[in-house]
Amino acid sequence: MYAPERQQEILRLARDGGRVDVLSLAEEFRVTAETIRRDLKALDRAGLVRRVHGGAIPAGRLDFEPDLAEREGTAADEKDRIARAALAELPAEGSVILDAGSTVARLAAALPLESTLTVVTHGLPTAARLADHPGIQLHLIGGRVRQRTRAAVDAWALRAYGEIRADVLFLAANGYSAQGGLTTPDLAEAAVKRAAVAAARRVVLLADSAKHGQEHFARFGDLTDVDLLITDTGLGQDEAAAIEAAGTEVVRA
Repeated sequence: MYAPERQQEILRLARDGGRVDVLSLAEEFRVTAETIRRDLKALDRAGLVRRVHGGAIPAGRLDFEPDLAEREGTAADEKDRIARAALAELPAEGSVILDAGSTVARLAAALPLESTLTVVTHGLPTAARLADHPGIQLHLIGGRVRQRTRAAVDAWALRAYGEIRADVLFLAANGYSAQGGLTTPDLAEAAVKRAAVAAARRVVLLADSAKHGQEHFARFGDLTDVDLLITDTGLGQDEAAAIEAAGTEVVRA
């Protein structure tokens, strides 16, 4: 297959799936990762895709937002490792906020039965996983529920987060970087995330490495607002060191 043909097929895959990654493309087209990077660079120069960490997204798709089922199945192994590592950041007793997000929901599912915590969340899937936990005092934040993410948003949620002060927030983001900050596609969800950050003494971001370098439409904070980033080993050591140099501790699970 000639390079222009391969690049046309890469563009089709990016538009159909919302994202492509270098390693999967290299395997599919039986070429080196460096060849794929050159293809993505050419498509980026043509204004057809936007390169992000580990791959690319279609140009003009900074608002792309996969639905809940797709997010649950993406980077499942990495998210499980991140969730297990996050268990070490739970207070022995106290209060935590669990953001709406597939990795945070995995943390909720992994909470030991002996945990005794006050948990606040605006994510319905997260609340459902904790509803029968014997040691959890669960507080579900209300508001308008976004169908795509099953997260409560708008005035009720913002008001509720303005009334609490939790020990730790386990935060989710669709994209993060030192330059672009913390981003998500929806303005209403961004507002709730911003309120949750303000409601916690400590902020722990749970985000797989594929989200590093991505930028979405709604910005809700700086990476320096995060005390600890727990990610996977797909984030390179140099990238992790740069994040830590800016003031955020990094754990690669």
